[in-house]
Amino acid sequence: MPDRKILILNSKQIQQKIDRIAYQILEDNFDETEILIAGILPRGNHVAERLKAVLDNIAPFSTRLITIELEKESTSLSARVNFEVEECSNKVIVLVDDVLNSGKTLAYGFGVFLDVPLKKLRTVVLVDRNHKSFPVATDYAGVALSTVIKEHVNVVLDVEGEEDAVYLV
Repeated sequence: MPDRKILILNSKQIQQKIDRIAYQILEDNFDETEILIAGILPRGNHVAERLKAVLDNIAPFSTRLITIELEKESTSLSARVNFEVEECSNKVIVLVDDVLNSGKTLAYGFGVFLDVPLKKLRTVVLVDRNHKSFPVATDYAGVALSTVIKEHVNVVLDVEGEEDAVYLV
């Protein structure tokens, strides 16, 4: 890892961001009976799991976690999912990733749901870097950073054996 490592969010701040996003999702979906939270593997799924845990405590609707594994280096959509896409028909989907950089990952995530009619599709990222190459906007972001393209945002979650943190390196 490079010498320069700047702490952007600590463990407590990450949880505060996830809590705030959960309340925003609740406000946006208060009349729903179920929402599906689609986590993009690997770290987007960790954020989605935490979001689901908060929503399970505060929301009157049920939540279901689904996962999407994308071939991010592919030039076309190549995804593996742990659900039948048709199960998402006429449901609310919340697509979750850790960092929004170029927008390619979220765009590929959208692609999974293109052939089914959805009630609505919302996006969540912990960090929005504002370097979009794709016309992708996020509905809920923990923090928006204006960075230079050479910098990298590293999201570390305790599932990796380290304390939660977001670093700019």
